[in-house]
Amino acid sequence: MRLAVLALLAALPGIALADPLPSWNETDAKARIIAFVDGVTDTDSDTYVTPADRIAVFDNDGTLWGEQPVYFQFLFAVDRLKEMAAADPSVLTSDVLRAAAAGDMEKIAAAGTDGLLEIVSTTHSGMSVEAFQADVRDWLDTATHPETGMAYDAMIYQPMLELLSYLRDQGFTTWIVSGGGLHFIRVFSEDAYNIPPPQVVGTTGNATYDVIDGVPTVLKDPGIFFLDDKAGKPVAIDARIGKRPILAAGNSDGDFEMLEWTTAGEGPRLGLLVHHTDAEREWAYDRESHVGRLDRGLDEAEARGWLLVDMAEDWARVWPAGAAAR
Repeated sequence: MRLAVLALLAALPGIALADPLPSWNETDAKARIIAFVDGVTDTDSDTYVTPADRIAVFDNDGTLWGEQPVYFQFLFAVDRLKEMAAADPSVLTSDVLRAAAAGDMEKIAAAGTDGLLEIVSTTHSGMSVEAFQADVRDWLDTATHPETGMAYDAMIYQPMLELLSYLRDQGFTTWIVSGGGLHFIRVFSEDAYNIPPPQVVGTTGNATYDVIDGVPTVLKDPGIFFLDDKAGKPVAIDARIGKRPILAAGNSDGDFEMLEWTTAGEGPRLGLLVHHTDAEREWAYDRESHVGRLDRGLDEAEARGWLLVDMAEDWARVWPAGAAAR
């Protein structure tokens, strides 16, 4: 019914319907997204979903903003570690911390996940949540990407911004579900994506409560309380949102379980993977990448009915208008 009405309106003289996804090329990817949204929002459709159940979850790194050459939060951690080491060299208590302070990415990569977590734990603790988030805001306001020269929070994907807006206009609630740090993402999620801090689910560090100089304070402590990645994502969604989403978007095998769980539910479901294929406008990477590795998802997307978005073919543009080097 709705599609017929829209077609009739479009055919009337002087009636022009706004394109909800103008930065998406007219490919199958765009058509599938619009058909899915039409199906779940048309009250006359067998696939109608009530607004309360129109929940969409999005990974952040590589899905909503860039993630090369390494995760942006990690670049923040390295910059912060250099500042800490300049003030007090004794903070560099391990080889991986010394490598990070020296900017030796090869040694950092060789340290694997444990090394990354050590760097993050060292640089993201020993302060209040408010002080940490103020540091993040200062960094975002001044730091530039080493290859593009752009502000990090300018390197967001225009097509995904349009998708978020389109979904909200159609009664969806949009959430970020990321392996990135909860307090880090909450600094910019509302300004960048119009997603308020309470709708951010992320990796959480250890924390304690104390009254310091008469001020009740939540302190960030060393260590990871919950890693919101891979199988952790469905667990976190269940705990924080309380409902299985009907749409999940990611870009790597770290999002596999989130898409798998989302699309296993009854009724209409959409799993979406952003495939980085555009070396000219962004980066091209998948199976062998040290971040955002897409291997199993690439192999199984078609059989599982997931939408594999080809950045080079499906996106007319990558960055928002006006996004440029500082």
